[in-house]
Amino acid sequence: MFFFFSPRNSFSSSWFHLNTNVMSGSNGSKENSHNKARTSPYPGSKVERSQVPNEKVGWLVEWQDYNPVEYTAVSVLAGPRWADPQIRNPAGRTGLVGRGLLGRWGPNHAADPIITRWKRDSSGNKIMHPVSGKHILQFVAIKRKDCGEWAIPGGMVDPGEKISATLKREFVEEALNSLQKTSAEKREIEEKLHKLFSQDHLVIYKGYVDDPRNTDNAWMETEAVNYHDETGDIMDNLTLEAGDDAGKVKWVDINDKLKLYASHSQFIKLVAEKRDAHWSEGSEADCHAL
Repeated sequence: MFFFFSPRNSFSSSWFHLNTNVMSGSNGSKENSHNKARTSPYPGSKVERSQVPNEKVGWLVEWQDYNPVEYTAVSVLAGPRWADPQIRNPAGRTGLVGRGLLGRWGPNHAADPIITRWKRDSSGNKIMHPVSGKHILQFVAIKRKDCGEWAIPGGMVDPGEKISATLKREFVEEALNSLQKTSAEKREIEEKLHKLFSQDHLVIYKGYVDDPRNTDNAWMETEAVNYHDETGDIMDNLTLEAGDDAGKVKWVDINDKLKLYASHSQFIKLVAEKRDAHWSEGSEADCHAL
C-alpha cells in the first residue's frame, strides 16, 4: 500500500492505524521486523541512534524520556522541503528523527524485481534438492556498492513513474548495465525482456520494509514482484553485467541460508513458497507464510 502526503496536512491517528502492513518476523512479532531500522551508525555517516529497547518500539507505549537523535544528510537538505515532519514511522521508534538519507518525509517508494529460473543440469533437466525433494529455484542477485550486501536489484520509483516501469528499469540498469550500452544494445535487451515482463507475474509483497535507512519520520516501502522464466530461454540469452548501484551480479540458489539486504530474504522465501520450490532442509512447518 502506498500513501502520499501534502505538506499542509499534519500527522493524524487515522492515517497511523491505516498503515498496518508491517512485515512480521517468523514468530509474528513486529520487533523482529524492526531491528535494522535501529542499528548504528546510520548508513553513510558516523551518527549513532538513541537506543530503543524492544518493549518501547511501539508508538502507543508511553516513553516521556524518548530523545531521538536528529539527522538529515547534507545531500538531502539541499533539496526542497515539502512534507510534514510530524509523520511517524508506522513500525515504531527507530532512535533517529529527520530523513537520514531518504529524500521524502514519510514513505519513500521503491520497487524490487525478483527474476527467477529453475536450476538445471547440463542436459537441461531441473535439479531437485536431495533432502526436500523440491526443485531448486535461482534468482538474480546484485552486490550493493554502498554496503557490500547481496540484494534483489531494485531502486526508487521516480516521480510520476509507474511501478511496472520502475521494476524493468532497475533490473536492466543494475543487472544488465543498460546505462553503459549503446542505443542498439538497449533495444536488443528491451526486445529480449519484453516477453518476461509482459507475462503473468506474482506480487510478492507491498508495504513497509525494515531498512537501515529508516528513521522516525522517513521510511522505505516497496513492491516486490516475481517474474519467472519457466524454461530459462529468455534469461539464457542475456548476459548478466553489474551496473549503476551494483558492484557484482550473479544467479543465486534460493534457500534458507541466504543473508540479504534489508527484508530481501523474506521476499525470496515467499517466492520459494509461491513457486513450490526448495527452501529449507527442515520440516514443512519451517516454510510457513509470513
